[in-house]
Amino acid sequence: MFDHVSIGVADLARARKFYDRALAPLGLKPLMIFEASIGYGRDRPFFWVGLSKDASRPEAGLHIAFAGSDRAQVHAFHAAALSAGGRDDGPPGLRPQYTPDYYAAFVTDPDGHRIEAVCRKPGGAP
Repeated sequence: MFDHVSIGVADLARARKFYDRALAPLGLKPLMIFEASIGYGRDRPFFWVGLSKDASRPEAGLHIAFAGSDRAQVHAFHAAALSAGGRDDGPPGLRPQYTPDYYAAFVTDPDGHRIEAVCRKPGGAP
């Protein structure tokens, strides 16, 4: 199951004007706003718009996060992805800047897509 999806944009202010209006009829609104990204949702953000690291290729900002059932599963995802030829883009660990229990690992697949596994459950050893 997907936890969230992110897309890259070249101009965050322009994108916000668009998505604020386009998503409002669906009941989605900006719930988290950072300097370089905005998370839209109802109860929690699940659709993210963020500045692409390469403004000439905003599609390079595509990011998909899969929901892990526990922290051990996040570790297993990371290890399996690396052994399958992926590149580390953030080892398993807490990311409290998102939410206090946000535990995730990031990899880049062989084509350069950023893939994440995340568990939002509190505590528990990996």
